Amino acid sequence: MLTDAAIKRLKPPPPEQITPDKHSDAHSLQLHVFSTGRMTWVYAYRLNGKQRNLTIGRYPAVSLADARRKRDEARQKIKQGIDPNHAKKEAKREADGADTFEYVGREWFAKKQHEWVEGNTKRVLMRLENDVYPYLGKRNIAEITAPELLRVVQRVESRSVETAHRVLQYCGQIFRYGMATGRNIHDPSPALRGALTKYKKTNFPTITDPAKIAKLLKSIDLYHGTFVVQCALKLAPMFFVRIGELRQAKWSEIDLDAAEWRFAVSKTGQDHIVTLPTQAVAILRELHQLTGSYDYVFYGARNRQRPMSDRAINTALQIMGYDTKSEITGHGFRAMARTVLHERLGFPPDVIEHQLAHRVPDSLGTAYNRTKFLEQRKVMMQAWADYLEGLRTDSNVIPFGKAANT
Repeated sequence: MLTDAAIKRLKPPPPEQITPDKHSDAHSLQLHVFSTGRMTWVYAYRLNGKQRNLTIGRYPAVSLADARRKRDEARQKIKQGIDPNHAKKEAKREADGADTFEYVGREWFAKKQHEWVEGNTKRVLMRLENDVYPYLGKRNIAEITAPELLRVVQRVESRSVETAHRVLQYCGQIFRYGMATGRNIHDPSPALRGALTKYKKTNFPTITDPAKIAKLLKSIDLYHGTFVVQCALKLAPMFFVRIGELRQAKWSEIDLDAAEWRFAVSKTGQDHIVTLPTQAVAILRELHQLTGSYDYVFYGARNRQRPMSDRAINTALQIMGYDTKSEITGHGFRAMARTVLHERLGFPPDVIEHQLAHRVPDSLGTAYNRTKFLEQRKVMMQAWADYLEGLRTDSNVIPFGKAANT
């Protein structure tokens, strides 16, 4: 057996020796002495027929008496069939709070945020930090019950039914991530189905009447804000992409000579092609003189290294006198195009849905292909731009139904 006096007399091995000298105490406790002078307590044990080592700590921070006590605790765990190394890791996880709902939630968020647009990323984090973590954050995720979760989402429901459903959805994803990473074995969120007031999703407001569309386009021509935002307003109805995709467009994605804009769809990450009508190319060439030396086509008003604000389009519409809750939003340009292209210009729904980058399976099960209907989409995009130009100038030259036969 070792003694404190004997330990103090120990000399480190020569510098060229890679492995430490091992000095044994009773019941497989060892003191490993390295050439650097470092001394580490190690308990060697066997479990399920395998040899394993448990690092107890460094001497003299861990004394001989402390090392023996920790060895004895490990021996008791082994007798109970518990691996002391596993128990040590679990104790550290508990001390670090790695099994709390907030810790798991932030880990889940870090892995998911790159899939979302900036605005959605901020909303998810804000809802969790304001509405969930103050109440469940410090709780062990494995111990949270359905009634506890219900009380949390009901607080949110009292002010917004829609937000409550979204918060419940986020929590369910966190619980399932916790299950996948071994922190819990149960997701209580499915038990809450029917416990919240039913939420009926409403579509984004839009305008489909030609006379009202014409008025909107003329208002955009008279917009007195920045030139960058005005260009975005002109192109938003023409392209009918998601506003987050428009405002984050980069010059490196746009080929004005080929009249194409290629980018990854924000919701699915799939490649997408927007063929550029002649009107769009003209607008972009003029805008390129201002923003072409920067990454973003529509750079921010305060920071030209970042895209314009996610509120810029809706704010501009409000300045122009439009109610973004009941009349039109930036996202509403998609519904406008979908409706008018089919009902007034006669384009097939499949062609329109592909240009919207929607996943609509065909008879062969293909959900989406960036080049499918590309030639038809090119014709459609030019016809749509011509139609909007005609409304804007009171000279709509596209007769009803003509485009469908193009």
